Amino acid sequence: MTIKTGLRKAKTFFIGGSRDFRDSRIFHAISLTPFLAWVGLGSDGLSSSCYGPAEAFKALADHPALGIFVAIATGITILIIASSYSNIIELFPSGGGGYLVASKLLSPEVGIVSGSALLIDYVLTITISVASGADAIFSFLPAWMLPYKLWFAIAGVLMLLVLNLRGIKEAVMPLVPVFLLFVVTHLVAIAVGIGSHIVNAGNVLHETSAELSGSIHSLGLFGTIFIILKAYSLGAGTFTGIEAVSNGLPVLRDPKIQTAKKTMRYMAWSLSITVIGLMAAYIFLDVKDAPGKTLNAVLFESITASWGGYSGSAFVWITLLSEAILLFIAAQSGFLDGPRVLANMALDNWMPKKFSMLSDRLVTERGILVMGFASLLMMVASRGSVDFLIVLYSINVFITFTLSQLGMVRHWWLERNAEKRWLRKMAINGIGLVLTTFILISVLILKFHEGGWITLLITGMLVVAAMFIKQHYVKTSETLKRLDVIVEAAAVSGQHPGDKQRPEPAYDPKGKTAAILVNGFNGLGLHTLFSVSRLFSGIYKNFVFVEIGPIDAGNFKGADEIGHLNEYIASESKKYVKYMMDHGYYAEAFTSMGTDIVEEISKLVPEITKRFPDIVFFGGQLVFTNESLMDRWLHNFTVFTVQKNLYSQGVPFIILPVRV
Repeated sequence: MTIKTGLRKAKTFFIGGSRDFRDSRIFHAISLTPFLAWVGLGSDGLSSSCYGPAEAFKALADHPALGIFVAIATGITILIIASSYSNIIELFPSGGGGYLVASKLLSPEVGIVSGSALLIDYVLTITISVASGADAIFSFLPAWMLPYKLWFAIAGVLMLLVLNLRGIKEAVMPLVPVFLLFVVTHLVAIAVGIGSHIVNAGNVLHETSAELSGSIHSLGLFGTIFIILKAYSLGAGTFTGIEAVSNGLPVLRDPKIQTAKKTMRYMAWSLSITVIGLMAAYIFLDVKDAPGKTLNAVLFESITASWGGYSGSAFVWITLLSEAILLFIAAQSGFLDGPRVLANMALDNWMPKKFSMLSDRLVTERGILVMGFASLLMMVASRGSVDFLIVLYSINVFITFTLSQLGMVRHWWLERNAEKRWLRKMAINGIGLVLTTFILISVLILKFHEGGWITLLITGMLVVAAMFIKQHYVKTSETLKRLDVIVEAAAVSGQHPGDKQRPEPAYDPKGKTAAILVNGFNGLGLHTLFSVSRLFSGIYKNFVFVEIGPIDAGNFKGADEIGHLNEYIASESKKYVKYMMDHGYYAEAFTSMGTDIVEEISKLVPEITKRFPDIVFFGGQLVFTNESLMDRWLHNFTVFTVQKNLYSQGVPFIILPVRV
């Protein structure tokens, strides 16, 4: 067995075999129902209850009774933001979330700021979810095991990376039982924690009233409001993940809008109830922060302290384990939505185009790898500190939230004459804008020196890099327009090939044949064709045009999109055939579609060489005047891989330079 065969078998074992995108049922098979979407995407929001409420409660310091105001405000805010994102789902049914909203409703430049913040957000979604999950697990393990927590978190990221390379549904399905376990155990904990102390509700209300009066007396009204608002804003991590559903619309089952809205309701209400319940339980049981343990771990131990036997310990262990695994599930939204945002940015030329390509498992493999390795780097750099990561995380989330809400408010105002319910919708997004802007500014000010500046620096660097990439693609596109001039000339020449009517060329299986790789009836393909004619004048009697339609994140949205791509490549390749037939040469076209251009060409070669035995393949490659590292990184060099592949099969392949 060769090394190549061994690697292929290992890949199939860990990641799975290829999928057939031509099967119309594939879109139904790999899409998510509302419940599975709640698990795969909504878990990001629900998992924030593992650290968001705790951060808010700890920020109250010596005023824990004021937590009831923070809890109510947080629960209402969750429902408002979720409702505002339902408007986004209606307006952008193809998905895209914050990046697309800001790009379309504000400007492409604002969109890239939102998209860059969203990318960093999803990297941090993976990092903080896994790190927080590790914290939950190590809360009930012996202290001597703490040094291994970082290694455990790194292993968790790697495991999720492999799962997501297998596919969306494959990454979500195994985690459904644990998700349900989390929901059940936390509902039980909240019910028992509050129910067993409900008789003390009067005392709690009295203490809250006394705390409020005392705070106003000692700090003043504005000082008390400041403490409440500070805790509310520092619990910003609670709201993270709400945008995941609007970003992940393409992976949802039809009808997508209804599925997304139902998923959003599941997530919003489950998160709101859990957050209010946990914060109320913190107050009822007078929970205090303990070193080496999460606040939820302290709460669950307090709830089960009177149970006796092993039942209490078992419940705490199971509940914290479900928290840990749910946090691992929450990292899924980073792997599901992050690569999709990256692909959308690549399709708009803000990122290298290679990030829009799909693997044979029909996932954005390069994007998944980037998100996974960036998360590993962040995990190591932060040493898995949730307190540090949550600052970076919250700021980026609320940059996207704020820009999205601003774009929606602007949209409803501009559409006020066409949309009957514009005022109601603008009010929802307007309230969302006020809340998200307040939280963003508060976290930036309060946590600027504790990591806030770092996330601004990282996001800013990504924005600058995207600007450079966009500028490069625009410049290259303008350069390539010079090649496209010959398209019009070819069209005119094809209509008037000569004064005399030529007989239709006949197929000659023994004639020398030139097979030319093309990617549309454009300047690059025609330049390659004319170079063959000029360099090998009169040698080739037959011409074959090979065109592969790339299946990428832009067109893998349904069977109709695949059908349109198939029609397009057939139409484009026929233009070459007609042009050569009009000029007295026999020509045929061979087309296919796939996620791997090289592989699809290899599949067509046996059929082509059987029909045309005396054949030489040609491919054009752009050559830049002063080629830079960016040119090599951002542009396609597929022809070199094709050449190497065909050489191994004994098929001649010549690369012709196309200088630009």
